[in-house]
Amino acid sequence: MNRKLVRVLVVDDYQAWHHFVATTLQNAEDFQVVREVGDGLEAVRQAEELQPDLILLDIGLPTMNGLEAARRIREVSPNSKILFVSENRSADIVEAALNDGAEGYVLKSDAGSDLLPGIRAALEGKRFISASLAGNFLIAVVSGVHAVSWILTIVSGIH
Repeated sequence: MNRKLVRVLVVDDYQAWHHFVATTLQNAEDFQVVREVGDGLEAVRQAEELQPDLILLDIGLPTMNGLEAARRIREVSPNSKILFVSENRSADIVEAALNDGAEGYVLKSDAGSDLLPGIRAALEGKRFISASLAGNFLIAVVSGVHAVSWILTIVSGIH
């Protein structure tokens, strides 16, 4: 069988997380981790060089935070899908991540159940937010009087 593997760049400064992601993706069989890096600046360099299909990106990174890295990655690798995977639960951060072009946001604590669905949604061009975070995010969006289209986008991404 000659199927095309989804090429994934993993960006996180925690080595145990790299191992978890590599194992999870290896078990899913249709993914190839092409590189693992631990800081935002290197993420931008590797995204430009490798042009991966998917980038799993943390928020809190050395040298350049994940939000700034995502903005720069959009410029150098516009076809790469970005899925944030972080423990940061701030509605402002989630909103900024989605505004910066990410397809979704998965909480690391929910990755056991949400990582693969989040990846599949991102690859299909759909928005995804971890279910345990989505309720809080909707409340923050409503109380912040953001556009109704935001709410509809987010609700459609909840599984």
